[in-house]
Amino acid sequence: MPDKLKPGVDRRAFMIASMAAVGASAAVAAGTGSAEAEDSGAAANPAGTGTAYTGDVIEGKKVVSALDVGDLEPGKTHFLYFRGVEMPTGQHWHVSVRVAKGVKPGKRAVLVSGVHGDEMSSIHTVHSVMNQLDPAEMSGTVMAVTDVSRPAVESMQRRWPDTGRGADLIDMNREWPGNENGITAASRHAWLLFNRLLKPNADFAIDFHTGTTGFEVTAFNIGGMDVPEVKAMIDLFPVGQVFDNHVYPGVLHNALMDEGIPSFTPEIGAARVLDPDMAALFVEGTMNVLKHHGIVPGPMGRTAGDVTVFVGNSSFPIVATAGGLVEYLVKLNEKVEAGQKVAVQRNSFGEVVAEYASGVAGEITGKRSDAMAAPGNPLVFILFNQPKPDTAEVYPE
Repeated sequence: MPDKLKPGVDRRAFMIASMAAVGASAAVAAGTGSAEAEDSGAAANPAGTGTAYTGDVIEGKKVVSALDVGDLEPGKTHFLYFRGVEMPTGQHWHVSVRVAKGVKPGKRAVLVSGVHGDEMSSIHTVHSVMNQLDPAEMSGTVMAVTDVSRPAVESMQRRWPDTGRGADLIDMNREWPGNENGITAASRHAWLLFNRLLKPNADFAIDFHTGTTGFEVTAFNIGGMDVPEVKAMIDLFPVGQVFDNHVYPGVLHNALMDEGIPSFTPEIGAARVLDPDMAALFVEGTMNVLKHHGIVPGPMGRTAGDVTVFVGNSSFPIVATAGGLVEYLVKLNEKVEAGQKVAVQRNSFGEVVAEYASGVAGEITGKRSDAMAAPGNPLVFILFNQPKPDTAEVYPE
């Protein structure tokens, strides 16, 4: 260990990193006892080299610690559990995996939901797509992973609850592609899923989301429209907004893009509820994408060419400067002008404590659904266009 830390290095962060390195070394040096024998499937199948069955069966579904869809029988739908990271009890979080494998070879699609645990319409959308698939008529494979952040889904909250260093909440969609020897369970879970389940089985991928608890959004897609393969897929969705932005590192679709796998993120309304009407738009678009790639037969449904689409490359946040009850003067998808008043806030006496106006011309893409707001809470996001920024934009949550 060096005598002193370099300037700017936090001592606690340094100690945590050192402990993680020691823990990784200890794991490598551990003896070959029963624990190693139990995990021999994973050890014998490094990332992307084949399917490893653990020997466990949960509710009639076999458990895998690595998956290659090429090993599965064609012409069938397969239901599996993927063994994720360990809990503090030493048991594992298991993730639901459904694979529809066609009778003929073809492209491999990966559909993901549940990266955030409060996003029910995203899970419903993936279920609805899978229920339409008939492997006997398919060429290629569609794999659905619908409860990625299992402990967050169990409590229907956005973030992974972590107790490693006291109570903490980790946004798993800032963890990808994960770290095999990370200092949180969420980081290790992300690594396991990314390297042993998602990346090895994807020629393209869609990671479905919704707004977060207390905040609802329009129907829109997030992705880099400068990437031809991504633009071609996004244009097949009959939804009215596109956020043409690569957004920040750590999100799943960017980790996949870094591996050369075309990916993007649909956003499907409010959290914690099912919105069947909005979800239906994304089911239709996803089926169009599967047809575009030759996985399923049949004519295209509605696409972006059948609706009016607003494309913006940035999102303007309006953040509360006071506490109180918020009355919104605009609706989702509504066009606004710079300087237009969008919300009024009142305190417990009914007095106006703040008024909020748009700083840009664009369309409302998200607004707070909780009636009360404290200083710092995002109230509204406005999709708009500006000269392309030099660095990734970070938005308040």
